[in-house]
Amino acid sequence: MSSPRTHLVTGAGSGIGAAVADRLHARGDELLLVARSEERAEQLADRYPGAQTLVVDLADPEAVDRVTGLPDRLDSVLHVAGVVDIEPVADLHLDRIREQLDVNLLAPALLTRACLPAVRRAQGLVMFVNSAAGLSAGAAWSAYAASKFGLRALADALRAEEMEYGVRVTTLFPSRTATPMQEKVHEQEGRTYDSSRWIRPETVAETVLHVLDVPLDATIPEVTVRPLVPWTPR
Repeated sequence: MSSPRTHLVTGAGSGIGAAVADRLHARGDELLLVARSEERAEQLADRYPGAQTLVVDLADPEAVDRVTGLPDRLDSVLHVAGVVDIEPVADLHLDRIREQLDVNLLAPALLTRACLPAVRRAQGLVMFVNSAAGLSAGAAWSAYAASKFGLRALADALRAEEMEYGVRVTTLFPSRTATPMQEKVHEQEGRTYDSSRWIRPETVAETVLHVLDVPLDATIPEVTVRPLVPWTPR
């Protein structure tokens, strides 16, 4: 019987990250969950008995740059955490741009760098949960899309660099998913939020696990998940 695999997961507090952590914990894998505060770490430890936590605020690049306490081996690093604020370029606010770049791009880059020795030892996987906005930027999505376009470039470069070490790199592009983040987006768009129209977080989690479980003779560089119901702009 093979030993359980170890995964570092960001964004496990809600949405897609929580759905991924639920599935991995249920099947007996070992989890290292990134939490922005001690309070959130305690909540995650209560929800996932036996899981380890790592307290670091992804909105603070200097804190991420100094991260310690990582295991010797990691079968995967799953970057799921993200933040969003939509506004037209004419109204861009520096603090909101910076937060999206810090959380959505800089934190994954710095955390991946710190984790690479452990991922190489396991010949593991780095997955970036991106967004449909990482493929096409619409009106009012400039800052968020810029962070996600950058994340795609980071993944592409990492994939080319780490191939010789047996490390696989996947970018997942989920479209609108029924999460608290999506509810916030609808509020900013002035739309009525109906979760039944969008992808369930559990469906995205199934896709994550499928990529994780692909045999080592293959890799899935990119995968897109879209809702069955088409989205139409206002």
